[in-house]
Amino acid sequence: MKAPPRSKPLWQAIWQSFMSALGSIVFGMEDGTVSIFGLVFGVAASATNSQTVLLAGATGAISAAVSMMAGTYLDVSTERDRAKAEIAKEQDKITRQPEQEAQEVRQRLLEAGFTPSDAETVTTVIQRTPGAMLKHETAFDLKIGEPAGQNPWVQSIWMFLADLFAALVPVGPFAFLPLGSARTVSLVVTAVLLLVLGVGRGIIGQKNVLVTALQTLAIAAAAGAAGLLVGSLISSRVSG
Repeated sequence: MKAPPRSKPLWQAIWQSFMSALGSIVFGMEDGTVSIFGLVFGVAASATNSQTVLLAGATGAISAAVSMMAGTYLDVSTERDRAKAEIAKEQDKITRQPEQEAQEVRQRLLEAGFTPSDAETVTTVIQRTPGAMLKHETAFDLKIGEPAGQNPWVQSIWMFLADLFAALVPVGPFAFLPLGSARTVSLVVTAVLLLVLGVGRGIIGQKNVLVTALQTLAIAAAAGAAGLLVGSLISSRVSG
């Protein structure tokens, strides 16, 4: 009697979902940090106490995280629906026009450098293997890759958590420190987080980590400067 398949441990399932959403996590953390960093420093330019900055920053962080979660869910869901529709159309073509689909495979193999004999052999094997023709066409003709198979809930939840966590980093100091000290601490912890994210981007994308770290810091500096400028202008107009 065949033993029932063993279920994965919870930690392993969480880890696999984390790795599958790694791109969304890094993007969400960078977006959350940069956008809320600019907001916080814009508000801090005209605020008279930490509570005002905390309220604006926390509200912005939660709103941004929910927005990014919804956007990710819709994006992944749309991609999955498009992929399913394309696969259904391709399956219909394989059923109605098997020889034409086989000829496309032969031609593709010949263009890849196969000899006519080898191309014919491989095509014959693909034709007689259940599901192989559809998998071949999905990979080489439709070019449907891993994103189409992602779970939209997994991707969107990880995006929400990553965006919210990173967005709260520049906000956190204003919950515990007076305004002047909170500004300094917020700047330092945000810079450290962005540095780590920049290095992470470089490792994931196999790029120069120094370049990606500096790019990330430069984007955040621009956001902070923009927020500070707008906050200062509004403050001067209100006080004037």
